[in-house]
Amino acid sequence: MCGIAGFAGNGTREDGIRMIRAIDHRGPDEENFWINESPLIFLGHQRLSILDHKGGCQPMWSLDNRLCIIFNGEIYNHRQLRKELIQHGHDFRSDHSDTEVILYAYRQWGMEMLSRLNGMWAFVILDLDNKHLFLSRDRFGQKPLYYSFQNKTFAFSSELKSLIQHSLIPSNMSSLALIKYYAYGFIPAPYALYDKIYKLPAGNNLLVSYETLVHKKWSYWDYHIEPEYPSNNHPPKKQEIRWAEEINEKLQKAVQCRMPADVPLGFFLSGGIDSSAVVAMAMDSNPLNEIQTFSIGFCEQSFDESSFSTYMAKYLGTNHHHHKLSLEKARECLPQLIQKLDEPMGDASLLPTALLCQQTRKKVTVALGGDGADELFCGYDPFHAIKLFHLYKKLMPQVIHEGILLLSGLFPVSFNHMNLGFILRQSLTGLKYPQPLWNPIWLAPLSPEDLKDLFHEPFQLEDIYEEAIGYWENNSHLDLIDRTQIFYVKLYLQNSILTKIDRASMIHSLEVRSPFLDINLVNLARTIPWHFKYRHFQSKYILKKALHHRLPDKIIYRRKHGFGVPVGKWFFEQTLPWKDIHLNIMNPQVARLFEKKHCHLQNDYRLFLWCHWVLSRYLNGNTI
Repeated sequence: MCGIAGFAGNGTREDGIRMIRAIDHRGPDEENFWINESPLIFLGHQRLSILDHKGGCQPMWSLDNRLCIIFNGEIYNHRQLRKELIQHGHDFRSDHSDTEVILYAYRQWGMEMLSRLNGMWAFVILDLDNKHLFLSRDRFGQKPLYYSFQNKTFAFSSELKSLIQHSLIPSNMSSLALIKYYAYGFIPAPYALYDKIYKLPAGNNLLVSYETLVHKKWSYWDYHIEPEYPSNNHPPKKQEIRWAEEINEKLQKAVQCRMPADVPLGFFLSGGIDSSAVVAMAMDSNPLNEIQTFSIGFCEQSFDESSFSTYMAKYLGTNHHHHKLSLEKARECLPQLIQKLDEPMGDASLLPTALLCQQTRKKVTVALGGDGADELFCGYDPFHAIKLFHLYKKLMPQVIHEGILLLSGLFPVSFNHMNLGFILRQSLTGLKYPQPLWNPIWLAPLSPEDLKDLFHEPFQLEDIYEEAIGYWENNSHLDLIDRTQIFYVKLYLQNSILTKIDRASMIHSLEVRSPFLDINLVNLARTIPWHFKYRHFQSKYILKKALHHRLPDKIIYRRKHGFGVPVGKWFFEQTLPWKDIHLNIMNPQVARLFEKKHCHLQNDYRLFLWCHWVLSRYLNGNTI
């Protein structure tokens, strides 16, 4: 796991060095770069050494010095690919570097080699024979990659803050990206906070001529659902058993292939079904070696789930490391965290996730977690709501709905974790809009009406929510549950969950691996019909069936909790003090009005206030 940065076109050696040193936390073990004067090309690398300490240095060149790569990520099937490439006649310098495997896979199969990779990656290959730079990002966007074409310069980096260290890449705020930030709680790819800077979307490639900067971008992989319904030869119950067995088998292999490392390795263990399943699989794969697990908890009971992680650690027999602190102590870490944050994000669970990564890094360099299971197997609350609200919308006259929405405002404002009043208001607000907008508005920091009040610049909802609308309408042949799942996999997972875990972990130079995103398991999950994932009002039905003999019912059927942080209370008490943001497109009086309504218990603006607070510290300095 590393950081990469570079450019072609115009610039200086000093530009490149500033860029890579801005991401030294991503790779504290080694800094290297290569520069060519004519045409000007700079390739920089910050290394977090995980595999092949001696043979994995980058930039890495092929034996004939015609190909060069800088790479951030891990390829889990690199040993099998190496054997195949040796059979094709390729010689390797390294003993077991996955980076060199990518290099010769490209030599052997060209860009088609991506279909053979099982892993996470963002890499750039310099191809001197074809005079281009080939950039690629993994299927789900686990590893970040920003780029920009400005002032006759092409620049790229693992992080936005690194990219703008180049003297020819300005940082002018993007109005559209800013509005999307308040609409979603994150900035969706390909947008970034600044104009003319983009994220390479998950599952995309970018090919750039380093002489002319002529370029093209295309998708090489896309998540889509192709349900296979049980036949007469395989009735539903038998098919259910078969799918459960296959999930077990593929998850076991996914965990097993993510465990090799030349550095200490551990596991996140929250006590939920996802992380518990990963640890249980690891125990089976490695029964003779001690498994280290990590969790974090809070002294405040309503925001703490450490009893489940402790129970699960004892049940499995792991060497468990649990760190517990007060929420006020956790809050004190926020200025440093926001200072290191690459791009503003609206998920307050970034705080406990970063603290978990910080504690984990004290013992290990690599950790496995359970990210991806909620999206692939329908684990979120909206999967419970979508069909119910579809029926409600069909039967309930709009005027009565408006009355019910007004009545929901009579619920007293409470800042407890996911309280009923907050959920009800958020849900009913979403139902005012067309169905393609339900899922994003249920997550939204601000409703569309509040968005229009906050921003001077006029906009159309179709432009702000174009991603969510596109995913919904392009899959009209699928069931509501499937379409909701596509929203969470393609939009929320990439731009919120995986961004959060990447930033929280790499701030502390920790590599996090996600077995549930193994391509073989994903290809199985997308063929399972929705009613085996969400069944009898039970989320993750088929995953729970697959794990019933490995995990206790107490864990399998516990209610989803998640990393709660009492930001609503903090803003109410003004523990996180208000700071105005002065941008031409934003109305500061409206923003302050939302803050006052929150503090006077007139409405719950916790999501907006967190987004606004993070952005204000990001733009104006990071003191509380």
